[in-house]
Amino acid sequence: MNVQQTQRSPGTTREVTTGEAPAPDDGRIVETSIPLRLDGLSWSGFHTRVVLALGITWILDGLEVTLAGALSGALKNSPVMKFSNFDVGLTNSAYLAGAVLGALGFGWLTDRIGRKKLFFITLGVYLSATAATAVSWSVASYALFRFITGAGIGGEYTAINSTIQELVPARYRGWTDLVINGSFWIGAAIGASSAIILLDPAVLAPDHGWRIAYFTGAALGLVVLFMRMWIPESPRWLMIHGYPDRAHEIVADIERSVLGHEQPSEGFARIRLRMRDHTPLREVAATLFSTYRQRALVGLALMVAQAFFYNAIFFTFALVLTDFFAIPANDVGWYILPFAAGNFLGPLLLGRLFDTLGRRAMIALTYGVSGVLLALSGYLFSIGALSAQGQTIAWMVIFFFASPAASAAYLTVSETFPLEIRALAIALFYAVGTGIGGVVGPALFGVLIDTGSRNSVFAGYLLGSALMIAAAGIAWRYAVAAERKSLESVAPPLAFLE
Repeated sequence: MNVQQTQRSPGTTREVTTGEAPAPDDGRIVETSIPLRLDGLSWSGFHTRVVLALGITWILDGLEVTLAGALSGALKNSPVMKFSNFDVGLTNSAYLAGAVLGALGFGWLTDRIGRKKLFFITLGVYLSATAATAVSWSVASYALFRFITGAGIGGEYTAINSTIQELVPARYRGWTDLVINGSFWIGAAIGASSAIILLDPAVLAPDHGWRIAYFTGAALGLVVLFMRMWIPESPRWLMIHGYPDRAHEIVADIERSVLGHEQPSEGFARIRLRMRDHTPLREVAATLFSTYRQRALVGLALMVAQAFFYNAIFFTFALVLTDFFAIPANDVGWYILPFAAGNFLGPLLLGRLFDTLGRRAMIALTYGVSGVLLALSGYLFSIGALSAQGQTIAWMVIFFFASPAASAAYLTVSETFPLEIRALAIALFYAVGTGIGGVVGPALFGVLIDTGSRNSVFAGYLLGSALMIAAAGIAWRYAVAAERKSLESVAPPLAFLE
């Protein structure tokens, strides 16, 4: 049943149950107006603080991943590490493999024990492993620590995207999700700038700069621990998992922060839910692959395409610059800055169109344009028509469209499945998409770059292009028009009662 059908017209009878307490006929049934109260709020300082507190994690992730890409040249020149191009691709794939397993494990826990607790667990894993990476002594140890770092980041994806969906009003949800995910590229720019200094042999020895870079990233992450302390648990999650009083308190606090007073719950339409402790995995499987199998197809297609497209190119772009354009490793950071600018400006400037023109049109547009532009620039690269500066400008334009496309994959998965399985759905599709497209991509491109053949690299670009164009077609045909709709209307909770 579409939850919007439960809304009442003026003059109709209302439910007599007040507040958010369970109805008297069954201690596990509750009537709530919380979703509509949250969606009815205007943008406020509270929502801005949520964006900042969650976005800073992606800034750190951008810093982390950019350093990994920019440091590849330094690792090759390190007298201790002595990386080959294959080692660079392999260790980046280890990071992504960790993200896959971390997303699955932490995604299951996020739906089971809540969004807020996972914020601190996953961040702790991330910070510890990043610091450990700084003291790596071999390719194997570096790959192991990168794997664990990835596990922490994979868990962050599930908890953060779930929280965005469940706290931000429906009419701002698309733009907010894209901008928060796009803030990764602010971190990328910081990482690039840091690399310019840290990799300068006149400043630091070849084996010291990359180690200090990882230590710095871990230290900055401590700031996030304090910023997250005031982000509340999702009231929607609390309501379904048996904490209606706590959910009501949080919503009342948010309303007082936004409006200066609490809104009377009687003024909003209600939905009836049967509270539950957890959702059995068999029900998760039935929901994903039977009830919503068409949405599952869309989510999988978007995730696989963007994972291959992004990870294959971004994790190896430094190798392209150093091997094909003879750019010194310590100068690679200068080329990341315009690349990062295009990636951040894309979600910032195009994000609102996902809430106005709609999801289907914008997802198809951004995926399709990205694929076509990559094929064209790949051909120019293969015939030697681009300089290092020209290649960077081409990447900047391509990823202006690819960045909102990639973020839209997470947006699509996180808003089109029921609340009880939202985090696990994000984790599952992220894991499968990254496992198929992301883990293979960097290693494959490392091998293609090692051949020294521009045509071989072009073949890899064509594969990424084909995946993006195919995903655009699937989105245009099957994506859900979820713009400006409540989550409960797009996908009613499994606990929903008629």
